[in-house]
Amino acid sequence: MDKSIKYADILTQVLRKQSAIQPRLQNLKISSVCDRDTGHFLIIMTGWQKESWQDQILFHARLIDDKIIIEDDNFEEGLTNILIQGGIDYRDIITEVEQMSKIEDILSMPV
Repeated sequence: MDKSIKYADILTQVLRKQSAIQPRLQNLKISSVCDRDTGHFLIIMTGWQKESWQDQILFHARLIDDKIIIEDDNFEEGLTNILIQGGIDYRDIITEVEQMSKIEDILSMPV
């Protein structure tokens, strides 16, 4: 099986499971959004809290060239370890910290 298809399957399974087991807070709904065509995988929270509309991204990953780039992970324990346990090679996961380090490296290169 192609690695990108396998990783898309794992991301979809993990995000659906994690969004289903999160506690429900008042009228807030937690949903997974998995778009294989664009490579975006999200968990979002939407709904009314008191008199205010809430719309928040709890988790966002992109699947690009057989790599998973974690753009945002607002879960207390994070989902990276769960993705690894699900079968994603830890070397194929790029976190926010690693992204910032690579950007800093690029910015510090002489022109």
